[in-house]
Amino acid sequence: MKKNPNRITKELLETAKGMHKVGILDDKTYEKITKRHLGKEKLLLEMEPITSAEIRSIRERENISQAVFANYLNLTVGYISQLERGMRRPSGAVLALLNIVRHKGLNAILY
Repeated sequence: MKKNPNRITKELLETAKGMHKVGILDDKTYEKITKRHLGKEKLLLEMEPITSAEIRSIRERENISQAVFANYLNLTVGYISQLERGMRRPSGAVLALLNIVRHKGLNAILY
């Protein structure tokens, strides 16, 4: 793990990020590259926060109920409701799953 990557490493990481974003580089390979050069902690810090309105918007975009969404994410309906009302904030694995669904759609976690 390098604390301060050099210029070439930074450029390679930026290229990998772009390739991952457009789907050329799969999640496993991208994670392996970033963990090797930045460390696990940096990768986790880059996870995008998500608001309650965005969670509801994601679910509505997928045209599913809270119960179905909860089932796909292996959560309770009550927890999904709390997230959508802003009573709780997602973190860890839930935040990671929500980011995947936000960027790639529900099918990305179903298959």
